[in-house]
Amino acid sequence: MNLNQIHNVFFIGIGGIGMSALARYFKTIGKNVSGYDKTPSMLTDELIESGISIHFEDRIDLIPKDYYIENTLVIITPAVPVTHSQWNFFLEREYQVKKRAEVLGIITKDTFCFAVAGTHGKTTTSSILGHILFESGADVTAFVGGIVENYNSNLIGTGKTVTVVEADEFDRSFLHLHPNIACVTSMDADHLDIYGTSEEIEASFVEFANKVEDKSQLFITNELPIEGVTCSVNEEAVYKAFNVRVGNGSYVFDVQTPTETIRDIAFGLPGRHNLMNALMALAMAKTFGTSSEAIAKALASFKGIRRRFSYQIKTPDLVYIDDYAHHPTEINAVHQAVRELYPNRKVLAIFQPHLFSRTKDFADDFAKSLSQFDEVVLLDIYPARELPMEGITSQWLMNKMTNENKKLVSKEDLIPTILASDSRIIVTIGAGDLGEMVPSIKKALYETI
Repeated sequence: MNLNQIHNVFFIGIGGIGMSALARYFKTIGKNVSGYDKTPSMLTDELIESGISIHFEDRIDLIPKDYYIENTLVIITPAVPVTHSQWNFFLEREYQVKKRAEVLGIITKDTFCFAVAGTHGKTTTSSILGHILFESGADVTAFVGGIVENYNSNLIGTGKTVTVVEADEFDRSFLHLHPNIACVTSMDADHLDIYGTSEEIEASFVEFANKVEDKSQLFITNELPIEGVTCSVNEEAVYKAFNVRVGNGSYVFDVQTPTETIRDIAFGLPGRHNLMNALMALAMAKTFGTSSEAIAKALASFKGIRRRFSYQIKTPDLVYIDDYAHHPTEINAVHQAVRELYPNRKVLAIFQPHLFSRTKDFADDFAKSLSQFDEVVLLDIYPARELPMEGITSQWLMNKMTNENKKLVSKEDLIPTILASDSRIIVTIGAGDLGEMVPSIKKALYETI
């Protein structure tokens, strides 16, 4: 498929974080971009503001009249139901209809491609890497699964020869990519609704890793059962971060590479998991040929990602953090960072489970992770692409928690519940539409200061 012959790009599910990055990309390179999404959101608002036409009704008459078969590419999200009338309209007329992952595969095929894989850490690692490469002057475009604070966008750069992409394991999407340099940050069980077993997930990651023939260009953590260059924090590895300390609100650390020791690197994102993400990005950039000075400068200026341990309020008396965590491992990472930064302070966690299947598969681990916080508020499960499962509810999950200081509330009652708490460290956690409530929560909390 030749993208040069495409004039129009129509997205079904344009408001998704990965889809919206592609929409921005095609708009940037001069294509006509429009699309459908189920509901308005902050992301769709931003896309509309940039000049992209979006509608929220599944009606065939809303498809632009000049989007003809020969000049239009249709991109769909896996979450779209097979009954979607616009999708069926395009299929019946034999338009070019591609999944997002297939389109990323086409875009990256003729570029030098960095691919960041892993069940956790993809967005942060790819954002840090994209920032390093962009700041060092590389001809890069990075497609990121989060809004990077430095750019207020999930697209970094407009380069033509180098790409950075998240290698998403959902639906085996990452097997469409053509990586030159890659990393695997983690391989925990997830998406069991797609894979069935953790062994199947591991096999898929191995297949992805095998796409990088030169194993000196593949970066892994110590515990992964694949061949590659090891990276670790405070453990022996080819790339090792050590002498980690906290200074002026940032981590400061040293890195041993195969050729040198880089001293006193400053990095502002909290949590030991983010040190690992920064180390992976450093190793990939170093292998590409980026100078140590440029890498250190970029790491020091990286501001983070919206909804990734994102400070909404930060005063001596009140702290409000929002995070996208939706897997027990990620919730543990949030807890570790909060406890490290605010020892002996009472922490309230508000969690919205994401997917019935994920809640069912990891219920005991979710219960254990959440029980670590001093006080927990649960919202109902956000279904995303799924129908309800009998017996799988937030009440069922809450009953498994050992922490007795817990409560299930509706969205309508959430803000009053938060305001009634005496916790002064507040964390909202989840990948559903809880993120849409963050501005309202922030406003209500500000009024208490």
